[in-house]
Amino acid sequence: MNLLMLSVIVIVYLSIIAYLGYRGYKSTKTASDYLIGGRNIHPYVMAISYGATFISTSAIIGFGGAAGIFGMGLLWLTFLNIVVGIFIAFVFFGKRTRIMGYNLDAHTFPELLGQRFESRFLQGASGILIFIAMPLYAAVVLMGASHFLAQTLSISYNVALLFFTAIIAIYVIMGGIKGVMYTDAFQGSLMFLGMIFLLIITYNKLGGVTQAHKSLTALAPEAIKIFGKAGHQGWTVMPALFSKFWWTLVSTIILGVGIGVLAQPQLVVRFMTVKSNKELNRAVLIGGIFILMMTGVAFVVGALSNVFFFNSEKYHAISFLAAGKNVGNIIPLYIKEAMPNWFTALFMVTLLSAAMSTLSSQFHTMGTSIGRDFYEKGLKTKSNKTIFISQTGILIAILLSLFLAYSLPKFFAGGTAIIARGTAIFFGLSAAAFLPIYLGGLYSKKITKKAAIAGFLTGVIVSAIWLFFFHVKESQPLLLCHALFGVDTLAGKSTWAVVDPILIALPISTIVTIAVSFFTKPPKTEHLDKCFSEIK
Repeated sequence: MNLLMLSVIVIVYLSIIAYLGYRGYKSTKTASDYLIGGRNIHPYVMAISYGATFISTSAIIGFGGAAGIFGMGLLWLTFLNIVVGIFIAFVFFGKRTRIMGYNLDAHTFPELLGQRFESRFLQGASGILIFIAMPLYAAVVLMGASHFLAQTLSISYNVALLFFTAIIAIYVIMGGIKGVMYTDAFQGSLMFLGMIFLLIITYNKLGGVTQAHKSLTALAPEAIKIFGKAGHQGWTVMPALFSKFWWTLVSTIILGVGIGVLAQPQLVVRFMTVKSNKELNRAVLIGGIFILMMTGVAFVVGALSNVFFFNSEKYHAISFLAAGKNVGNIIPLYIKEAMPNWFTALFMVTLLSAAMSTLSSQFHTMGTSIGRDFYEKGLKTKSNKTIFISQTGILIAILLSLFLAYSLPKFFAGGTAIIARGTAIFFGLSAAAFLPIYLGGLYSKKITKKAAIAGFLTGVIVSAIWLFFFHVKESQPLLLCHALFGVDTLAGKSTWAVVDPILIALPISTIVTIAVSFFTKPPKTEHLDKCFSEIK
């Protein structure tokens, strides 16, 4: 790679990021500015920030690499991302969230839940859960970007990890949500251009759209030879129904992420940053097109990389084998080997943008969950230190995520395979803990405070039990199940060992929320009138 060209690109990129972060810092005067941008963010900035936060290196590197194994079936996740993650999220969740957040003067997702159900415990506990669980998601995003940087620049993974983390830390801590969203909009625009070029060059290299897909279909015998026992039937068809691969693809990847997006704290808060529902309406089309290009391209290219590697004289193997059986290396290796040098530099900036946009939002959310939700509201502390405590929380969250990004590859088989799985774990946990009470709180006046707390705790506990003792992808490397019971999973060799926690925890937490509401005293009418004021 031309180091001079790369240096110029990176310097210009970081200079723009620094300027946008500084602009966010200068326009942040109050806690409201720091937490929700003063509720006056432009719809384009909001939509791209939402999409760029949603789509990270875990989507491009992790799930793109997963497409190199599972194939085009991952496009069902793109479908859910657009229908559920954009249309339903903006139209049916976003509008009510914005209005109710304004009515209750809520500045964070946990505060929205706490104020809606008049529960200081729920707000504080939600903040603690986010602060404890989200570092896993942040860590896998860090891993994806750092692996790409390390492979592209031929430097140590640890050096890339430290350098990348330091850059993000500076503008997130100083600029608040405005700094985060301004940089998100710029980074999202770069991501969009990068993915367009990636798709065009890939099809051109493989002989055109029709020829590329015909070649991939013809590789089905190779897929069956290697993955046939797990249910693989080729990269252009779904795995065999109810096979191991089918359960992993459908329950963990498609449903885990496709449904879990509705209850992502760092995404929900975006709805509270705009001044009216008109901005949300305008953002739907922008967000939908953005998500289509980000995930759709990553999944298509990930699957098609098999054609390139199989036909390559250097590798003559499918992407999984070419990348050393390491899923997270598939996309970086494909970019390095198949793309021209100028594009490698451009795509490095695309990956930096994807990771930085997601991580900045994650760190901001973790910091505010401690500063606003736990310290100020959960502990009922009256002080003017919310921003300072939030900034301290961000720093702690960054350090914790950095430690996990350094440690995780050593504990999980397949190394960077944890990139996609870590994302699915957090999305599934968020869905089980938050989605029933979030949806119920927005649409029903009958969900009680006790029901919300019971549903939240049930979602967390059932998810944890399934992760530690049943879902073999986590229970095996976490070792707790083996230490207590002498086996890797209590599910044995049954199908339950590959069923994702979201399919167990989400239905149970939903049932508990509804059942407890039925047997407990309804909320006060005057409080409900305030919550639902102007909601039609």
